[in-house]
Amino acid sequence: MNILINDVPHTLPPEAKLSDALVLINATPPFAAAVNRQFVPRSNYASHLLRPDDRIEVIRPVTGG
Repeated sequence: MNILINDVPHTLPPEAKLSDALVLINATPPFAAAVNRQFVPRSNYASHLLRPDDRIEVIRPVTGG
């Protein structure tokens, strides 16, 4: 299935979970993730089923002032 991760197209197998997408881009903590603009708690990454054309945003904290 085709998805977007931070506006970059990627292909994942059917039945892929959010955790699979995060592994695909080598996401390392700290970060937050949202699917179709809905925040997904870290505890749900392994169970959140993705659908074709989902848009995933991986957001890293910004420090400074």
